[in-house]
Amino acid sequence: MTSDRKTREKPGALDSPAVGAILKWGSKANTALYKATGGRIGGNWRIGAGFKKPVPVCLLTTTGRKTGEPRTVPLLCLRDGENVVLVASQGGRKNHPLWYLNLVADPDVRIQIGKRTRAYRAHPADDAERTRLWPLMADLYADVDQYQEWADRTIPLVVCVPSD
Repeated sequence: MTSDRKTREKPGALDSPAVGAILKWGSKANTALYKATGGRIGGNWRIGAGFKKPVPVCLLTTTGRKTGEPRTVPLLCLRDGENVVLVASQGGRKNHPLWYLNLVADPDVRIQIGKRTRAYRAHPADDAERTRLWPLMADLYADVDQYQEWADRTIPLVVCVPSD
């Protein structure tokens, strides 16, 4: 965390089932709006640090590790050349998000940015990648530093490399 930001205590309800349900509902709504408008609606995150500095959103489609069905979620995304970098923060919740577990099981994913969808091969960032990319992600969306402080886990960064 940068020294100019004040540390906030982790909200007690962050890991509650109610927050999980709200996140799931919001994700479904954002995905539907994003798909219907090619990202014109739902293409920027405007909550927290994103209120003053909107953060780009993409749609990530993974294959469900239990169902084998496609699963699509909206996520903050950082462009790193041709690669797309994702953060598995869930706002600092205690568990990794399901999309992250899905892509670890099957790294072939699809990412939609705006109207364009492309195939990628995803991998969790190694230590060197994380050291280079975390500050870029925190510059894009400053709240990730706070989420890392709240989390009882190392929040993964995921590097998605074009495969088409």
